[in-house]
Amino acid sequence: MAIEIIVPAPGESVSEVTIANWLVKEGDWVEMDAPIAEFESDKATFEVNAEKAGVVEKLIGNIGDTIAINTVIAVINTEAARPASATPTAAPVAAVKEEKAAPAKAAAPVADAKPAMVVASDVLASPMALQLLQEYGIDASQVKGTGSNGKITKLDALEAIVKIGGVKQSGSKSTGRNARREKMSNLRKTVSKRLVASKNETAMLTTFNEVNMKPVMDLRAKYKKRFEEQFGVGLGFMSFFTRAVCIALQDWPAVNASIEGEEIVYHDYCDISIAVSAPKGLVVPVIRSAENMSLDEIEKEVKRLAGKARDNKLTIDEMTGGTFTITNGGVFGSMMSTPIINQPQSGILGMHNIIERPIAENGQVVIRPMMYLALSYDHRIIDGRESVSFLVRVKNLLENPEMMLDGKNPQEKVLGL
Repeated sequence: MAIEIIVPAPGESVSEVTIANWLVKEGDWVEMDAPIAEFESDKATFEVNAEKAGVVEKLIGNIGDTIAINTVIAVINTEAARPASATPTAAPVAAVKEEKAAPAKAAAPVADAKPAMVVASDVLASPMALQLLQEYGIDASQVKGTGSNGKITKLDALEAIVKIGGVKQSGSKSTGRNARREKMSNLRKTVSKRLVASKNETAMLTTFNEVNMKPVMDLRAKYKKRFEEQFGVGLGFMSFFTRAVCIALQDWPAVNASIEGEEIVYHDYCDISIAVSAPKGLVVPVIRSAENMSLDEIEKEVKRLAGKARDNKLTIDEMTGGTFTITNGGVFGSMMSTPIINQPQSGILGMHNIIERPIAENGQVVIRPMMYLALSYDHRIIDGRESVSFLVRVKNLLENPEMMLDGKNPQEKVLGL
C-alpha cells in the first residue's frame, strides 16, 4: 500500500510554499514521523513528516519550486520490507532533487576555486554552519561548538567570522566578470515588502543616546558564574535590556502602542520581539509578557527562541503579536544604525557594539565601555518628549541596574539570587 504525503497549510493566510530542502531521497527507508522535507512560507520554515514508516517511492518537485498547499509531494510504500541496515534519517540530504534534475557541470577553473578548509572527521556542525565556515575559509576544527554534544551551530560560525573581521578569504582572483542569479525566497520577499511598507506608511523618526555599560558589565562579571550554576543559563545583555525596556514602556505607554484604523491601541503588557538572524533571513520571535519575567526566565526564553530560529523551527504564533522590538546589530560590529519599525508596532530599540571611549565623569576624563542606542519610532503616535524620555529612562536603568529592583541587596535581587 502506498500513501501520499501532502503539504499542510502552515497558517490561515498561506496559500503556497517553497521547497527549501529534501531530507530524504527516493529509495530511502523512513520511520513514522521522520522529517521528509523542509518548506518555506512567507512567514516561517517548517518540516513535513512521514505519516507511516516505509520506503520513499517518489519525491515530487525540486528545491526552490513554489507549490500550492495540499499538494502531494511524496509517495511512501508502507508495505515494503524494512531493510536490515535501515536506520532513521538523522541528517538532511541537501539538494538531492536539485542534483537529480540538473545536468552535470564542468569542473570550475582552478582560478575560481575557494580556499581549502580542513574539516576534521569528528567535527559536528550543522550544514549552514559548515557552509559559512567554508565561505570564509575557517577551519571547523578550530571552532568551539555550543550545540548539543559540542555541535557547531550557525551562531558559533557567525562568531568565528566576526573574530576574523568578517572578511571572506579568497583564492586566486578570477579574470572573468561572472554574475549569478538566485530566486528570492518567500521569507525575503515578505521581509522586503514589510520594510518598504514600514518606511512608506509610518512617520518614522530616530533618536539616539549613549549608555555607559560598565555597571552592567561589572554586575555580569561578578555574578555570571553563580547565575549559570543556579539557573543553568548564561547571563547576557539581552535580559538587562529587556527588563529596562519593559519598565520604560510602562512609564511611557505610547511607545508600546499601535495604530489600528483610526484608533490607538495601548497595551498593558510587554510582548518584546527580538530580532534573530536565521539561516533563511531575519526573524523576530516574541517574548510574551516579558514585564513579569525574571532575568533568568528572559535568558531561557531568548535561548529557546534563538535555537528554534537557527533550526528553522519557529511557529507563526511565536513570531507574531509583539508590541515592541529590540534588535542587536552590535553582535556584527555595528556602531550605529537607524532600525526600521516592525509594523504594526510603533517603536524599535537598536543596540550596537560596545567600544571603550574617553568620557567626562565627575570632571575627569575616564575610559568607559560605551554603547550607542537608537530608538526609531512612529511620530504619528509618539512625540519627541515621549521618545527621548523613554530612551533616557532605558539609559538610566542600564547605568544603574539596582534601580530595576529594590531591596537590601539590589544587585542580588535583580539576578533573583
